[in-house]
Amino acid sequence: MELYNDGDHICVVFRDLVQGEAVQSNQFFIYDHDHAALIDPGGELTYTALFMALSEYINVRTLDYVVASHQDPDIVASINKWMMGTECKVAVPALWEKFIPHFTRPGKTDGRLIPMPDEGINLRLGDIYLKALPAHFMHAEGNFQFYDPISKILFSGDLGANLGPEKDLNKPVKRLAEILPYMEGFHRRYINCNKVCRLWANMVRDLEISMIVPQHGRAFKGKAIPEFISWIEQLECGVDLMTQDNYRIP
Repeated sequence: MELYNDGDHICVVFRDLVQGEAVQSNQFFIYDHDHAALIDPGGELTYTALFMALSEYINVRTLDYVVASHQDPDIVASINKWMMGTECKVAVPALWEKFIPHFTRPGKTDGRLIPMPDEGINLRLGDIYLKALPAHFMHAEGNFQFYDPISKILFSGDLGANLGPEKDLNKPVKRLAEILPYMEGFHRRYINCNKVCRLWANMVRDLEISMIVPQHGRAFKGKAIPEFISWIEQLECGVDLMTQDNYRIP
């Protein structure tokens, strides 16, 4: 599904490539003036269908980047195939740089990894810079989100993940209340603590955002965006909720 297309700049989300027992996940493609990046391409379940879908837009072998928000299998387990089938560089959090080669054949990552420092980075893509924004501990220790300055879309990774009915995946969330039952439990368990939620909210509140698109579930649009930022800012989660009852010998 195209999220944005002005002829020179295109943003696409693929939402239906994972079937069966695995968790639903979204993959993202950004194209600008004959250059392209793939964000969080997923694992074996998505590779073939995603490769074919990208071929409608580009010669896939010339893909500039595979960009990984963090190290989870549903993010980047297919990286060996992308490195074999394309000329891409792979941008990963510096914290996970030494872990990514475990997904690949020996020597395959030599000279092709771009470690993203904790403070973030601007990745040149065609005529733009794709911004890697710090989102550490939301939920991975080294974690990034990606902001496209043309479409104003924030690709938020696991933050905002919502696991509702698949029939609604292409319907943007316009008010937060309609999606909370499908996301609250996930965020309370998978996000580290309220402190990082508040730091993140302070970072993005004044950013011009047309859409927040998480790695799982539906996108947020309109009033749902400030509502989500305010909700996450106040959320108690992760270690905030832990007590001695969670640490007992079974």
